Amino acid sequence: MEVTESSAVATPAIQKNTYSVWAIPPEDVGARLKKIMEGLKSDFGGPHFEPHVTVIGAINLTAEDAAEKFKSACEGLKVYNCSVDRVATRHLLLHPNAEVVEASAHCCAHFGYSNSTPYMPHLSLLYADLTDDEKKKAEEKINALDDNIDKLSFPITRLALWKTDIGDKTLKSWEKVAECNLIPN
Repeated sequence: MEVTESSAVATPAIQKNTYSVWAIPPEDVGARLKKIMEGLKSDFGGPHFEPHVTVIGAINLTAEDAAEKFKSACEGLKVYNCSVDRVATRHLLLHPNAEVVEASAHCCAHFGYSNSTPYMPHLSLLYADLTDDEKKKAEEKINALDDNIDKLSFPITRLALWKTDIGDKTLKSWEKVAECNLIPN
């Protein structure tokens, strides 16, 4: 039996990564949120991350595809307003007003992203597995650190594309890939 080498060249698999699109709060709001986040982290641990409202959760794409879709999603998207509905455990739940929901739907359409559950706008303050007792304490700590946080309203003027390896619980591999300024109203 004769064995011959194939002339076909194996093409390498195209590398896909996990990406997320975040709405970035203004700097003054970010500073206020970071104080709360650091206070929670000192009590409950957890990794450091930038304050953000998730617009699109983890989606697997090539770097080129993610960048193109992000650029396309940012075109024509206007500044929009968010307001806190309530503090819930380790998150700030935001009012799902038309502007917030439409911004997410707009971005999801550009990314070809569909979620099995309705969009629930929120701003995470802590990533950690907590017991029921710790959850209650975390919520109390949030209110103690900023007793007006449940009345917070702010504009979203920027979106960012982040590479977010959801398997990395330290979040050290997470990196901002691109950012865009939204069109002023």
